Amino acid sequence: MPIETRSCVLLLLAFLPFTSPASAQQKTLAVQPSGKIYMDVVVTQRSGPSVPGLQQQDFTLFDNGAPQPITSFHALGGSQAPIEVILLVDAVNVPYERIPYERDQIDKFLRANKGRLAHPTTLAIFTDNGTQIQDGASSDGNALSISLDKAAIGLRTIRRSSGFYGADERVQLSLDALRQLAAREATRPGRKIILWVSPGWPLLSGPRIDLSWKQRQRIYAEIVNLSTALRQARVTLYSVDPIGVSESLLRTSYYKEFVKGISTPNDVLLGDLSLQVLATQTGGLVLNASNDIAAQLQQCIADTDAYYELSFDPPPADYSDEYHRLEIRMAKPDLTARTRQGYYSQPQ
Repeated sequence: MPIETRSCVLLLLAFLPFTSPASAQQKTLAVQPSGKIYMDVVVTQRSGPSVPGLQQQDFTLFDNGAPQPITSFHALGGSQAPIEVILLVDAVNVPYERIPYERDQIDKFLRANKGRLAHPTTLAIFTDNGTQIQDGASSDGNALSISLDKAAIGLRTIRRSSGFYGADERVQLSLDALRQLAAREATRPGRKIILWVSPGWPLLSGPRIDLSWKQRQRIYAEIVNLSTALRQARVTLYSVDPIGVSESLLRTSYYKEFVKGISTPNDVLLGDLSLQVLATQTGGLVLNASNDIAAQLQQCIADTDAYYELSFDPPPADYSDEYHRLEIRMAKPDLTARTRQGYYSQPQ
């Protein structure tokens, strides 16, 4: 591994929390004493819109390949669905010269339909000075647009072109921001949609990056903690890349190498903590290679037109931080279900 790459990885790992994944889950499990797993499922026909009107018998749930009884089922959707949207403007990972276009496109999204938003929305501004989260949610897109215009998004010291020494700082700040949002949303009821407008933070993974056992354990603990926090906060994460068609094909597709769930520290890489991977694993979308950011944001919101809330009682784990792969199979072969891909469990 090159010296600068190793230094970057070591510096990043120094900022990851020391909390073990098992103890973190014990803390968050107190929010849901029943221990049930809740899944928000979007069903589509190929690449079309979400499909309404389905019944519980249309769904079969598998946990690690074994069918599980569905203990509750609700068909939801539309403006009356219990959803809060968090729209995050990323000024850390977006090139500075692209931010004005990003803001214009977000403004277009907020002011569409005469400013009437489908769900209460909270604006969050992420800079290298931290994450500013608006007080209260609003369905008035015009008011949110005015708030965005007043937000201070200025020059920053960490730039996308700063190489590895800038990259590790951006990863640290980004993961801190995601933890902050997950902790905030854990105290609030209902489902949450986080629209993270960003090309994502650096993956810091490659053939020359060789992690030690202790480093892998540290990263695995962070993966378990973040996955659990997002699941128990009922967060579906969406990644919308504002770089558009000028983004390289490698950057828009490389994350796919890491989307498979991680079951042991031996398997981990820093790319497993990327924005796009986490979005995929929560059941959200990864949208890129388009300059129409407003349309992409609307595509994310369209997922809420019709969706299904399922719950089940998870089987007992044999060991701490045991990974369980989740799958929904539809009775109709032309339908596809998109939902959370897995979870980490603890022995009872």
